[in-house]
Amino acid sequence: MIPDADAEYDGEMELNLDELEPLIACPHQPDNVMPLKDAEKKKVQQVFIGSCTNASYSDIAKVALVLQGRHVNEDVSCTCAVSSKQVYKQLLRDGYLEMLIDAGVRILETACGPCCAIGQSPATKGVAVRTSNRNFKGRAGNPTAEIYLVSPESAAATAILGTFATAEDILGEDVAKLAAIHEPEVYPVDDSMIIKPLPEEDAKKVEVVKGPNIKFLPVPEQPTEHLCVPVSLKTVDNITTDDITPASAEFSSMRSNIPLMSQYCYHRYDPEFAARAKEMGQSIIIGGENYGQGSSREHAAINPMYLGVRAVIAKSIARIHKGNLINHGIIPMIFENPADYDKIEQGDELEINGLLEQMQTKEVEVRNNTKGVTFKARLELSDSELEVISCGGQLRYLKKQLGRE
Repeated sequence: MIPDADAEYDGEMELNLDELEPLIACPHQPDNVMPLKDAEKKKVQQVFIGSCTNASYSDIAKVALVLQGRHVNEDVSCTCAVSSKQVYKQLLRDGYLEMLIDAGVRILETACGPCCAIGQSPATKGVAVRTSNRNFKGRAGNPTAEIYLVSPESAAATAILGTFATAEDILGEDVAKLAAIHEPEVYPVDDSMIIKPLPEEDAKKVEVVKGPNIKFLPVPEQPTEHLCVPVSLKTVDNITTDDITPASAEFSSMRSNIPLMSQYCYHRYDPEFAARAKEMGQSIIIGGENYGQGSSREHAAINPMYLGVRAVIAKSIARIHKGNLINHGIIPMIFENPADYDKIEQGDELEINGLLEQMQTKEVEVRNNTKGVTFKARLELSDSELEVISCGGQLRYLKKQLGRE
């Protein structure tokens, strides 16, 4: 595929593929990256390969070839989660899973797990190497652990040596054979376990049985023309979805019970937030740079929404989290002037007049009644996103589209 002849670009970047080398992301940010060869050689207790990230057929096949005829270090616990049932079956047919098992790798279920601390939590002050895409503090369930992110091939080499290593450290010149691994053109597909939707009339007769820990999903209200609410929380830069909604098996069991889970919203960052926000009724959160970075957990938007948060005003908002805020009726705004962040404190009263009308211009004037100052915020939204948030979120938008609201 090539670009159109008249394509225009904001900028160009040249990459010399011969200069690429294995990298490692160090604690506690996935962008805290350095060449793996320059990293301090630390003793590793745990290696986790796969998840929904870096667990394709070629990823796991390369891992198997690095481990073939070798064994996981006796001081390392090494596990692997394949990305999908189809990939799992193809790896099984081609013998790669047998190579992993023979090397001492434990195969996990194809599902959420170690990434969000549902099992395989690292040891206290332990060092874990993973191929997943997040290494925030406490992300894996233990806030004292150090999580490093590497490629699948480097993870396999690390599992063998018990310290940071690359595939070349194990295979030498034979490392070139990994380049021959490619994704299959066709995967074995078995959808027999997927239940087909019933006709609409039959579906209406079905009773959905819910246990006591399953509650209805709360639906936010449509934004009003006048918003005058306090600031329930002012955060720092790089707030993660783990800060907003803690990960671990303990909290994951609450995911179907928003009234319960919301009590732990921002629990690790500010244990008083949930009670304070609930008492306020409605409020706004003020954020720094990269607000809401991390995984796409929609609960990081649902829980604040349930607690009455109507908007987030931040210096910048992570892309996936911004989408979740929109879907669940929390208006994402960006400071026109980042310096205005310093003029707001927790507890200040913020007021917006003509909110719905101003939203259509994608620029909103906000008055800080407590400090007696006014500032502007932008809505960096597409027209379709603006339509969704103006309805009060995705559910209300869909009901409107279906003529049911």
